[in-house]
Amino acid sequence: MIVSGSTSQALAAALARELDEPLAAVEYDSFPDGELLAAAPGVADAEPDRAVIVASTVSSDAHLEVLQLQDAVREAGVEEVVTVLPYMGYGRQDKAFEPGHPISARAVARAISTGADRVLTVDPHEEAVCEFFEPTATAVDAAGRLAEPLPGDLVDPVFLSPDAGAIDLAETVQNAYGAGETDYFEKVRHSGTDVEITPSDVDVADRDVVVVDDIIATGSTMSEAVGVLRERSVGRVFITCVHPLLARNAVTKLSRAGVEAIYGTDTIERGVSTVSVAPAIASHL
Repeated sequence: MIVSGSTSQALAAALARELDEPLAAVEYDSFPDGELLAAAPGVADAEPDRAVIVASTVSSDAHLEVLQLQDAVREAGVEEVVTVLPYMGYGRQDKAFEPGHPISARAVARAISTGADRVLTVDPHEEAVCEFFEPTATAVDAAGRLAEPLPGDLVDPVFLSPDAGAIDLAETVQNAYGAGETDYFEKVRHSGTDVEITPSDVDVADRDVVVVDDIIATGSTMSEAVGVLRERSVGRVFITCVHPLLARNAVTKLSRAGVEAIYGTDTIERGVSTVSVAPAIASHL
């Protein structure tokens, strides 16, 4: 049985169809004092052997929902609890950046591990965060899905990753698309907040460029990089990302920079979520 967190209702429904499993009735509520309640009465009625909780932890409230849903299905007598984090919040806080700082990814992983027999997460920013879970979480690779919504008439395309270390991401999308070449942006960090990002020496003149990233948050450095591509007489520019966080005015920034279209998956459900990761998740279930 598939159990949906409030942040991942469309993806949970897609996964239920993919696996041909029932989708549980769920309830989300809050009390006057601000406390939350996530319940799964449908699980108690059906008494399944396994419950698959699907919930992107895009906020602290979403993290709490996961813990409550895990406890609720266990209370209903479910023997196996599988927790799927399509997007793992706090995953980028994978180290102590200053003395006295927490490793937040480890803290939330430990909490979630207490209520799950297995954990899956889609394309974490650093796969090493999977080791914070007990047992170790499974990283689901869904990057290849990003080729699906791209136009079929890309002109001599170049697939660019955000840096050299993420070139595998661009190569995955390029291989799935079946044409073009790959390259990466070069980053120069001037301070904690000042990052200069430019394409490498690849010729982009009159060629369509697909920028591939695991997550787009504010869109600031990405929009600057698109501006550099424009200066080099690029053709069309498309943005693809697994996790379209797109906080605040990110879509406006990218659109003003001249991006033709933004394509994301439904790990975070946004207006640009044009492709589902349900088949990739289903392959691990």
